[in-house]
Amino acid sequence: MDDLATPAGKAIAELKTVLGDRLATSVSVRDHHSHDTSRLKPHLPDAVAFPRTEEEVQAIISACAAHGVPVVPFGAGSSMEGHTIPVRGGITLDTREMNKVLEIRPEDLLAVVQPGVTRKQLNVELRETGLMFSVDPGADASLGGMASTRGSGTTAVRYGTMRENVLALRVVTPDGTAIRTGSRARKSSTGYDLTHLFVGAEGTLGVITELTVRLHPIPEAVSSAICAFPTVAEAVEAVIEAVQYGIPVARVEFLDEVAIAGVNSYSKLDLPVAPTLFFEFHGTPAWVEEQARLAEDITRSHGAIGFRWTTDADERAKLWQARHDLFWATKAIIPGYDLYTGDICVPISRLAESIVAARADIDASSLKGQIIGHVGDGNFHTAYLIDPNNPEHLREAEELADRVVERALVVGGTASGEHGIGMAKLKFMRREHGKAVDVMKRIKAALDPMGIMNPGKMGSEEWSA
Repeated sequence: MDDLATPAGKAIAELKTVLGDRLATSVSVRDHHSHDTSRLKPHLPDAVAFPRTEEEVQAIISACAAHGVPVVPFGAGSSMEGHTIPVRGGITLDTREMNKVLEIRPEDLLAVVQPGVTRKQLNVELRETGLMFSVDPGADASLGGMASTRGSGTTAVRYGTMRENVLALRVVTPDGTAIRTGSRARKSSTGYDLTHLFVGAEGTLGVITELTVRLHPIPEAVSSAICAFPTVAEAVEAVIEAVQYGIPVARVEFLDEVAIAGVNSYSKLDLPVAPTLFFEFHGTPAWVEEQARLAEDITRSHGAIGFRWTTDADERAKLWQARHDLFWATKAIIPGYDLYTGDICVPISRLAESIVAARADIDASSLKGQIIGHVGDGNFHTAYLIDPNNPEHLREAEELADRVVERALVVGGTASGEHGIGMAKLKFMRREHGKAVDVMKRIKAALDPMGIMNPGKMGSEEWSA
């Protein structure tokens, strides 16, 4: 691990003089950084670094570059496709101590933060301004990690993903150079769009050390609604019509009957066990009521049962907390089982058929599984409960998940709407992007010729030929 004869040992010895006890080599700390929330096999890093400044990030990357040692950026560890697993060892660079909100500019609707700041932390600091950071992936993820995976979540249909909400970055590149991308201006026509090259690069091109993010006004009024449907198809078709009608929903979430049963048990709700939609509307009091009424008319025309809406803050909070706890609610269905998760995104016109087909696959399998989704933008998630000690479960879950992706690609969709590629979905990159993969690999080779940044992930030789 820290044998001075090895490249990692040499880098560790050099970095101990810079970081002191913020360079950890204990098994417990390394084990914590050996995995994410995916089902993929963990792998220990040689050490874990906890920098506090951009200069320390530069020192870490420069030392690793000098000795040819891998660097794996790490945020909150909530990714779901193996992004932060250090498959070749090296130094995991944990940004948790880079957690300062550096500047809030209400008049410009922006904030400047370090990468370890979490979305909840930022919104707490924004309370007195009347503004909010809108991207909500469910987990209290770090903003650096959310940018690296191009994250989104329940509110993306109204406010956009991290792609739309990151204005500028500071990044340390694989040779230890710190650069700034973008500006505080809302638009620019100068140069390559490097900001959005690093947003979604999953730590393979550099380490984000600062983000300038877009803020949004907290709405004057918020209402939520919930309704069940006889079938999956009717629920999703109602969403498609609502979006095409132009109702500016802030959130619209789909949960199938398995997910609802899990939510009822785990979060102590009493919802009808049926395919269900959760809506949220933002605006003035009159406008949120009108949006709810329009949504009610549309959903009832598709067979909705028991549409009910509320502006009560406590009731809304309980509903959305139950949605955010769904990962744990699903795991609790069969104690001791793991979740094999996946997500795809399709053109909204193909959403209903995609979800119906995915549900039919689960029903025909030997596994218990569920489908949920941020269906207002065509994004849905599958989760299959598997016995981690049963190879047949793993094989069957992989086949089911692959089938969902393959159908998405056929209709012009993507292998991931928000989870990202990590290691689990590298095999689909060539199918989705064709010869553009070769351009991506050339970008990776140009910026990281030694291949030290998060190796085994995007841009590496593991990409399918």
